[in-house]
Amino acid sequence: MQSRSVAVVTLGCTRNEVDSEELAGRLAAEGWTLVDDAGQADVAVVNTCGFVEQAKKDSIDALLEANDLKTTGRTQKVVAVGCMAERYGEQLAAELPEADAVLGFDSYADMSGHLQRILAGERPASHVPTDRRRLLPIAPAARHTASSGVALPGHQQRLREEEQELAETAPASGPRVVRARLGERPWAPLKIASGCDRRCSFCAIPMFRGSFVSRDPQEVLAEARWLGERGVKEVFLVSENTTSYGKDLGDLRLVDALLAELAQVDGIERVRVSYLQPAEIRPDLLEAMASTPGVVPYYDISFQHASGPLLRRMRRFGDRTSFLALLDQIRERVPEAGIRTNVIVGFPGETEEDLAELTAFLEAARLDVVGVFGYSDEDGTEAEGLDGKLDADEIASRVDRVSALVEELTAQRAEERIGTLVQVLVEGIEGGEDAEDDEDEVEPRLVGRAGQQGPDVDGVTYLVDGAGGMPQLAPGDIVTARVVATEGVDLIAIPEQEDLAP
Repeated sequence: MQSRSVAVVTLGCTRNEVDSEELAGRLAAEGWTLVDDAGQADVAVVNTCGFVEQAKKDSIDALLEANDLKTTGRTQKVVAVGCMAERYGEQLAAELPEADAVLGFDSYADMSGHLQRILAGERPASHVPTDRRRLLPIAPAARHTASSGVALPGHQQRLREEEQELAETAPASGPRVVRARLGERPWAPLKIASGCDRRCSFCAIPMFRGSFVSRDPQEVLAEARWLGERGVKEVFLVSENTTSYGKDLGDLRLVDALLAELAQVDGIERVRVSYLQPAEIRPDLLEAMASTPGVVPYYDISFQHASGPLLRRMRRFGDRTSFLALLDQIRERVPEAGIRTNVIVGFPGETEEDLAELTAFLEAARLDVVGVFGYSDEDGTEAEGLDGKLDADEIASRVDRVSALVEELTAQRAEERIGTLVQVLVEGIEGGEDAEDDEDEVEPRLVGRAGQQGPDVDGVTYLVDGAGGMPQLAPGDIVTARVVATEGVDLIAIPEQEDLAP
């Protein structure tokens, strides 16, 4: 094949990042040149997000921006993939003719062939959406063998023979890993499962991601070894529901053992767990997370609300009392735990009493990070047809009220950490020449994340020396530091002297 270049542009969550890097790995194995700048690529592949309205808008904007590069850059074709493409398919193609193709998950295995044909002038038929929950057996135990015939992005499914010949291996005798790192961060997401069996009334994800499927533990470990060999110090375990891991493999405790094995992989010094469902959290999972060296003290728990009656309308379980009891269980084991959640405000039928239950929970919970989302209808969900819809202005008002409370509470929680020791993964320098706006240029600062802080959205830790200067540390270093001040949810910390280079 004539040498061609491709840029993979990623929108949305860390699960999408894994899918993008697997796509990039497949394309590189087929001879494509990967470039960072879409304007310098023959094809821009935009991995879209279809979760909420703002994410859809961002995805469309990214596709339009990529299309503009056809006149200002090298780009010849723009291809939409990912969750929004999978969810809307033909509809997206009809409403966005600027995209030269809209391809679903089933196209990923032969993405190279699709892109070659698109560059040659063909316009493939747009993806036809389907409810992907119907592609696998209802019984979880029957899915393991059946899943080999269903596309599961990010699962390193069996490659075509010609790809296997070109793929990198890790380890030499183990499962092959085809993934290309699209960046040099010292952490990387690692997908352990896809899909979800829960039926939350507001969520469309199971329809376009399908039923829950765990990855084989040995495949997860092989990919972790591959990442460790490439400078990754922290793996961030991602899925739609980590607490369900192993149920389709016959053992819900598989994740407990997997944590210990991941923490022993050469090069990997930190393991971070994400997306725990409160109704499925087992005491022995909490014990495994608390007692396994290398697993960071981080708990990403999807509460969504705290009013029992409203949670039932959401098709979820729990209430303020049970959630606070769960937090007590965590802190009994790990007093320094960092805990984050997301909440939905303005769900159909939410009363002022429901809202008061939520704010009372937030005031008592001492959470480190809370994402506040205003409810909006999602196509095809049960909540779309519920009565008791709130006016958009009322939802916005409630979001503002809860967001203001959260900002105050999380800043207070950060202040509680002053004087404590945290383990910080150094990520780089922020500000200075890297500032986006010269007019707002600030002094450069060394930035990283404490074990209690997840990537991208949970706040950061700025590392300073005793005089307020920049310590001599490099990305990938992990240091013990004492928190001396805060800026909102961000921490300011001084590394312990023994962790600094002479």
